[in-house]
Amino acid sequence: MAEDRDRWQMTPAPVRGEIVRQIGDALRQKKDALGALVTLEMGKIRSEGLGEVQEFIDICDMAVGMSRTIDGKVLNSERPKHFMMEVWNPLGNVGCITAFNFPVAVCGWNLCLAMICGDQMIWKGAESTSLVTVALGKIIVDVLKANDFHSVLTVITGDGPNIGAAMVQDPRVPLVSFTGSTAVGRGVSADVHRRFGKTILELGGNNAAIIMPDADLEIAFQGSVFAAVGTCGQRCTSLRRIFLHESIYDAFVARMVKSYANVTIGDPMDKNTLMGPMHSANGVREYMEGLEKIKAQGGRILCGGKKIPGPGNYVEPTIVEISPDAEIVNHEIFAPIVYVFKFQTVDQAIKLNN
Repeated sequence: MAEDRDRWQMTPAPVRGEIVRQIGDALRQKKDALGALVTLEMGKIRSEGLGEVQEFIDICDMAVGMSRTIDGKVLNSERPKHFMMEVWNPLGNVGCITAFNFPVAVCGWNLCLAMICGDQMIWKGAESTSLVTVALGKIIVDVLKANDFHSVLTVITGDGPNIGAAMVQDPRVPLVSFTGSTAVGRGVSADVHRRFGKTILELGGNNAAIIMPDADLEIAFQGSVFAAVGTCGQRCTSLRRIFLHESIYDAFVARMVKSYANVTIGDPMDKNTLMGPMHSANGVREYMEGLEKIKAQGGRILCGGKKIPGPGNYVEPTIVEISPDAEIVNHEIFAPIVYVFKFQTVDQAIKLNN
C-alpha cells in the first residue's frame, strides 16, 4: 500500500485526471443499473437515483479539468539569484464517511478531488446502503486496477459507528469528510481538530424560504413543493419552513394543500411516482414522534400527518401551521414535514427566521 501511495502521489496530476475521466465513463456505462440500485436500496424515486449517479459523473468531468489547473506561486526573494516557489502536496489518506440519503454522489464529490490532488481515500458508506457502496466501489476499483493502482480507494461497510470513530481518531487520516447529523458532526469536528486534523462537514439543515408578493409565485410554488417533498424530505437541503407575506399566505397555502393531495406516492421505480418511501422504519418512527410534538406545541396539520397503511415505510407529505416560536421548529425532522408561517414585513420574516 505504501508503494502504491508513493507511485500515486508521484503520478502527474493530469494523468490522475485521466483516470478520473475513465471512472466517469465507467459510471456512464453503469448509470441505469447503479441508479436503479440506489432507488431499490435507499428508496428515492427513479429519476433521483439516476440523477445522483449523474452528479458523480459531472464531478468527474469537473475534476478532469481541475487536474490541469492546480497551480502555485513563484514569489520574489530579497536574495540575489533566488526565488520562492509555492507547491501543493497531497495530504495522504482522506477519510470519507457518507450518509444513506446520498450513497453515490457524496463519495464522488470527495473522491474525484482527492484523486486529482494525489490523495488516497478510505470510504465508509452508510450501513443501510451497503449494496450501493459495494457496487460503486467495484466500478471505481476496476478502473484503478486497469491502470495498475490497487490501493487508491479502500471501501469499508458495516460495523456501525466503530469504523467511523477509528477513522476520526487516527492521526494517519489527516482529513476527514463527514456527512450526517449536526450532533454527530460536532463530535467529529472536536475529535479531528483535537489532533490538528482537517474536516469537511456536511451536516443537517433546517432550511427556510421567504416568499414576497412580488416574487414569481409560480416558480416559488413549484420549487417549494419539490424542495419539501423530494427524497421524501430526507435531504439536508430539504425545505422545512416557508415564510409567506400575509397578502399571499392564504392562496399560496391553499394551493400547496391541493397539490399535496395529488402527490403520487408509491413504488419509487415507477416513473409516475413523485414520492417514494422513507428509507427505514426508524425514519417513520421519527416522523410520527415529530408529529406528536408538533400537536403538543399547538401545531395544526393542514394536510397529511399519517403513516400510509400497508407494506413499506410510506408516509403522507405534511404541511403544518404553527407558531414560529414553537420549540419543535428549531429542530430538523428528517421527513416530508414543512411548516408555514405568515409575516407582514421583511424585517419581521428575517427576525422570525433567526
